[in-house]
Amino acid sequence: MKCEILHESRGRIRVHCVCGRMTLHQADILEFFLRAKPFVTNAKVYDRTGDAVIWYDGERRNVIKALAGFSFADESAEALVPEHTGRELDRSFENKLIAMLMWRAAKRTIVPAPIRFVLTVINALKHIKEALTALSHGRIEVSVLDATAITVSLLRNDCGTASSVMFMLGLGELLEEWTRKKSVDELAGVMSLGIDKVWVIKDGTEVLVPTNAINAGDEVIVRSGSMIPLDGVVLSGEAEVNQASLTGESLPVHKTVGSYVYAGTVVEDGSCVFRVDKTSGCGKYDRIVKMIEESEKMKSQAESKAVHLADKLVPYSLAATLLTYLLTGDSVKAISILMVDYSCALKLAIPISVISAMRESSVHGITVKGGKFLEAVSEADTIVFDKTGTLTHSTPRVAEIFTFGGSSEEEALRLAACLEEHYPHSIANAVVEEAKRRGIDHEEKHSTVEYVVAHGISSSIDGKKAVIGSYHFVFEDEGCTIPADEQEKFDSLPHQYSHLFLAVGGALAAVLCIEDPLRDEAAEVVSSLRELGFEKIVMMTGDSKRVARCVAEKVGVDELHYEVLPEDKAEFIRQQKAEGRKVIMVGDGMNDSPALSEADAGIAISSGAAIAREIADITISADDLYCLLTLRKISRALMTRIDRNYRFIMTFNTALMVLGAFGIITPTTSALLHNGSTISTALSDMRAYLP
Repeated sequence: MKCEILHESRGRIRVHCVCGRMTLHQADILEFFLRAKPFVTNAKVYDRTGDAVIWYDGERRNVIKALAGFSFADESAEALVPEHTGRELDRSFENKLIAMLMWRAAKRTIVPAPIRFVLTVINALKHIKEALTALSHGRIEVSVLDATAITVSLLRNDCGTASSVMFMLGLGELLEEWTRKKSVDELAGVMSLGIDKVWVIKDGTEVLVPTNAINAGDEVIVRSGSMIPLDGVVLSGEAEVNQASLTGESLPVHKTVGSYVYAGTVVEDGSCVFRVDKTSGCGKYDRIVKMIEESEKMKSQAESKAVHLADKLVPYSLAATLLTYLLTGDSVKAISILMVDYSCALKLAIPISVISAMRESSVHGITVKGGKFLEAVSEADTIVFDKTGTLTHSTPRVAEIFTFGGSSEEEALRLAACLEEHYPHSIANAVVEEAKRRGIDHEEKHSTVEYVVAHGISSSIDGKKAVIGSYHFVFEDEGCTIPADEQEKFDSLPHQYSHLFLAVGGALAAVLCIEDPLRDEAAEVVSSLRELGFEKIVMMTGDSKRVARCVAEKVGVDELHYEVLPEDKAEFIRQQKAEGRKVIMVGDGMNDSPALSEADAGIAISSGAAIAREIADITISADDLYCLLTLRKISRALMTRIDRNYRFIMTFNTALMVLGAFGIITPTTSALLHNGSTISTALSDMRAYLP
């Protein structure tokens, strides 16, 4: 592409694209193409002027080379553009705002007064209709105040005041709509399903392939804990699917042959094969927006209290108006009061505060499903951690393999990886990665795989039952035995590792020693959480006493529970809540799901099981645990902002009413100040919470 350099300084260059008129989509293609370059730190493309501003590190010639090789027709560049970028939303708002201002100016300067009066009356009918509708339902809402002010102005033949009031109301509605849509759009833009690879059945064999390589008609298999990557129709099998993020249904939906499954929903139990119906788009953005809109219904108590109070104050605003008119006989003073209400500001500013907090959380790798969960995090005094994949790294590794019964180390690892690869969990991933590292090919040669939550996996190979999992599952539940002449070897297994037991045909075949290194930041995060107000920090794990104690001592938790089952974690949280505590649960696996659901706020690690992320109220990045500190700070800052907004809105609008009642400000000025303060508060609430 040909470009003309307009200006440049160290690490920054502005160019003009010689390509004729640039469309919105072309601007997005160029902007995301530039941002994808490793040497570009930021890029901004202006479609109106055809200019691009690029901030970069390194040599200038890299930028020039990238621009020279760019083409709007490049499919790889176009593929970098998200489904929604926000550019179209901004342009739509700009056009509406310009049109509104130009019409307002033209009406005041060109349109004759009689026609202007008729147009004002016609515009007023909409507000009057809304007021009558509210009254017919027995509600005295803000629309009643607006319609009363407009009607009184028209009856006084004060067309200017009525027109100004409606203009301010329209401008306020436009700005409110844009502010909210912008917040939702930015939040949706940083959220995604995040499914990179899926299991596809080809020639009767399961093959792991990238999601973007899936075509309509492909057969995909999903199992317990897996997220369904694409829309499709079930061909075989049965599954209980959690569709809460899509439909809001609290109970899982039974799916069988012929049922339709949706991208982004999660298999809670069972497994099924489905034929992909569509691969492009799949409504992912719309579903995320729907989730955000649903999350707005999950108001915190502070939100609900403020909004309910705002509704209750509307009749008092109307009463103050009537009282002012009865005492002064001045309709202008009465109208000045009508121009002010508490409801608009509270109902806009507070939800915007919540959405802004959710958006900022997303920037830091945290996905929050509603304001009530941020409030729960801000008020929580107890936090419960799972160990594996949470306090320890989400990518543990296989340190050693001990074989029994004549099994070879290579064959044991091949079989273990073959079984574990179907169920995403940090330990399962460790086994698969070790096989990959050693170059061991683990072809599918087992029958149907069954996953037992918090215990292990069962299947059969060459007619023999194969199980892999915990000591309790392999030896107590399945009744497997240790070869008689190898008991001493079994007893001398290294104690510093977690153990994964593999048995075939009822006899122990191998023990995989899993090194689960503690996260570097774990101890610091636990200490910082205590400084941020957590009174009780607990670790609960299904791991052995020796391993659990070792981790607990290093991290510095207040309380330790080991060798626990999923229901034990959930019961502990119920007990804590019964004692009046606000409890947060942090986990990453299917076995954490009951506890995540039971907590006041369940927090899942993004690299964990899909069902955990689905059930959890909050999902944090797997990169580090510092996200928890960020989450606590943002949630506290949010509640402080909501409280500050509440006090400011009540004080400022009361002051406007008093000034109007004494005739110090006119109705138009009152409307201007009221709407101006509402919009400025909302825009202020879009500011970052953290420095």
